[in-house]
Amino acid sequence: MSLDSGLRVRKDVVAGHVFEEEARKTEAAYLLTPAAEKDGSFGRQKSWRRKAPSRSVFRLLVIMALLSLFALIFVYLSPGHGARDPTASKTNKYASTIQYIKSSARQFLGIYHFLDTFEYTLGADQLTLFGEQQMINSGIAFYNRYEMLAQQNTPFVRSSGEERVVESARNFSQGFHQAKTSNGQDDPDYPYSVLVIPEETGSNNTLNHGLCTAFERGEPYSSIADNAQQAFLETFLPAVTSRLNKDLAPANLTAADTINLMDLCPFTTVASPIGLISPFCYLFTEDEWHHYDYYQTLGKYYGFGPGNPLGPTQGVGFANELIARMTKSAVIDHTSVNHTLDDNMVTFPLNKALYVDVSHDNDMTAIFSALGLYNGVSPLSTTSIETIKDTKGYSAAWTVPFAARAYFEKMQCTGEKEELVRVLVNGRVLPLETCGGDSLGRCTLSRFVESLSFAEEGGRWDLCFPPTATA
Repeated sequence: MSLDSGLRVRKDVVAGHVFEEEARKTEAAYLLTPAAEKDGSFGRQKSWRRKAPSRSVFRLLVIMALLSLFALIFVYLSPGHGARDPTASKTNKYASTIQYIKSSARQFLGIYHFLDTFEYTLGADQLTLFGEQQMINSGIAFYNRYEMLAQQNTPFVRSSGEERVVESARNFSQGFHQAKTSNGQDDPDYPYSVLVIPEETGSNNTLNHGLCTAFERGEPYSSIADNAQQAFLETFLPAVTSRLNKDLAPANLTAADTINLMDLCPFTTVASPIGLISPFCYLFTEDEWHHYDYYQTLGKYYGFGPGNPLGPTQGVGFANELIARMTKSAVIDHTSVNHTLDDNMVTFPLNKALYVDVSHDNDMTAIFSALGLYNGVSPLSTTSIETIKDTKGYSAAWTVPFAARAYFEKMQCTGEKEELVRVLVNGRVLPLETCGGDSLGRCTLSRFVESLSFAEEGGRWDLCFPPTATA
């Protein structure tokens, strides 16, 4: 499945529904604005799911005309890993729920009929074949989008140390190479080196959180997201669970079982090499999927986003690395940066045109927050669902689906004395309100850096290591 569909009508998984979308927007309409949801400018309203495949909403139509007006000189891609199996703990819970239903329900009729013969076969933590192809496609899309730079440059690729992330980086590299050589061009640098940053306990790693003790294990930070999600679940999940219990009598499913069944929609979908929509997706209504999508958004916002006092701080190290690369200066950071790597021009070069850092969805959420990309979002309600208009474009599914992509561009434009910066998240140009972005989402490099004072000052890293109580 291609990540960038251009003008083609596309079919994608979104909370178990298939929708068709025409990407027919020009660069001027590419900006994400608060009014972009229900007025039709983003197509008909969709129910997004964070663990569904990533997709670009728009394809740039006027790139050839714009090439005469600006020259891209730097692109930094921060993708998330591709679609995966559930985590080890979750896969055991899902298997138990299925086993309980199959041993308890009297019969499986209608939309439940498939459960009669369904066998749970999902693994744990690893990329699926679908996820591998997502990352290959991501590499192809990156090359094609930035071909003017990519023809003459090899990306400098880093990866966080977990196996599925490293594999995603290699799949991305494969796709980039495939696109580069598709017209007969040589690519002597392939296979590209992937710098792997360890995730072991105590390791400094800007692509994986884990150092901030208070955030990882301390109250109240570690429970804020769970509390927010639980409060919201109580507004809609009891009715869903009651319906399931009626349909699957005499089974007595819990709220946790209901969430497990909803989770199985995306996970069993991406377990298919071609992303065939799972029958689990049809067990729930569109309205229920909208609520579930918002439930996932609350988890990210209050877990690693602005809703958690220490969430954005987990992305500060990456933000300071971005500043260093954009300004071609040494990294200044006292948080999660690995200075053994970053103080070495071999392992942290500053003279490249293309950079790729492959990470996790939680860490991307923290990075976006540290950069202030969604600072305009008001605290999300935990008692009623908010639309994408209400959240000014913030959603877990819009920001960190599987194989999510964030592009950080630096360009020199005609008539501009200073280089400009633009940021795209999954194909959407962000308005960059914190640095006075123009109508095309661009702000000057100096103002962009000035807007990152939170990161430059270390965020709230001072709260990460509270003093140990003594007797």
